[in-house]
Amino acid sequence: MIKHVNEKEFENEIKNRVLVDFFATWCGPCKMLSLVMDKIDKKDIIPIIKVDIDEESNLAEQYGITAVPTLIIFENGKEVKRQTGFMNEDELENWVMK
Repeated sequence: MIKHVNEKEFENEIKNRVLVDFFATWCGPCKMLSLVMDKIDKKDIIPIIKVDIDEESNLAEQYGITAVPTLIIFENGKEVKRQTGFMNEDELENWVMK
């Protein structure tokens, strides 16, 4: 299940391997990506959390988010991979699995 997290929850959530979707409610590509994320989530490939950059501007600034959507994979609290922009289901699944 995709979980929306705030700044207080974030550090705990990224301790294990997780895909973080930094998004904005006003962002068209973010809305399209959200539908893809739902499909990926159902495949249970990787836990997914979402961070609204307008509500959690400190996190967005901390991780240098300058465009949305930005996807970051964290492992053991460290960023291991980053991608900005929309990806279709196959692209996203391949990116996560590499």
